Amino acid sequence: MCRLFGLHAGTESVKATFWLLKAPDNLALQSREAPDGTGIGVFNGVGAPTVSKQPMAAWEDADFACSAKTLTGTNFLAHVRYASTGSHTLENTHPFEQDQRLFAHNGVVHGLAELDVRIADRGGAGLVRGQTDSERIFALVTAEIRHNDGDVGAGLSAALTWIAQNIPVYALNFILTTESELWALRYPQTHGLHVLERCAGGHCGTGEGQLHAASARIAAHFPDLAQHDSLVVASVRMDADPGWRLMSSGELLHVDSALNVESSFPLQEVPARLLTLADLDPAAAASQHPYGANL
Repeated sequence: MCRLFGLHAGTESVKATFWLLKAPDNLALQSREAPDGTGIGVFNGVGAPTVSKQPMAAWEDADFACSAKTLTGTNFLAHVRYASTGSHTLENTHPFEQDQRLFAHNGVVHGLAELDVRIADRGGAGLVRGQTDSERIFALVTAEIRHNDGDVGAGLSAALTWIAQNIPVYALNFILTTESELWALRYPQTHGLHVLERCAGGHCGTGEGQLHAASARIAAHFPDLAQHDSLVVASVRMDADPGWRLMSSGELLHVDSALNVESSFPLQEVPARLLTLADLDPAAAASQHPYGANL
């Protein structure tokens, strides 16, 4: 199964090194179960995002390690891929960028020909460069945002409602980031998606005070991140902090530049054409295997 990771630090510029490389269940470690591609995108407050990605596993990608250690910004999106649709190419590697927004997806949808027609009808022709269902979902979202005068929430609601009502859906978990906002969806309950709201110093609700690295031999000092408020969204709980919560099925999470969090439920409870694992071809089914007890 693909793994999603999003980090929003409000208006503070931080590094995501802890979560990407050092946490007990960091993204590089997760890539051993999702070896088909890796990517990191970050907004640093100066316009278009910086994106680094390769069609290879994060744990063996020197660029991923370098980016994880050096990239700074206010809003991160990272993804490790277990391919379900499309070959192992750069064009099919997440995150995708359209209209200075980033998008990464975990799941499967069918009906790609129908989806292509809908994208074209909504003015999104030319947005899709690769073969994946994920990039097509993003293209429809982008087209609907344009139709709604740049309103991301309205565009997401329109695109996702059409998908839920018209094409077969196995899972539609995703994270979308802009320069100042983060959006995340868990839909339906097929796969998990978790949220950690972490206050400066870690003392937010039941949040821990320290960021503990995977090995006691590694110095667990990440002051730029630990000393600022932040919010993390991830496919699995990445450390033992008791503040992690599992998003509800159908929950659309929105985080603004001040780290205010809102949740809405814009979709019908179950997709009209819900797929089961038995409906997927062997490659797609293999890509959707649950990951440990976190799901």
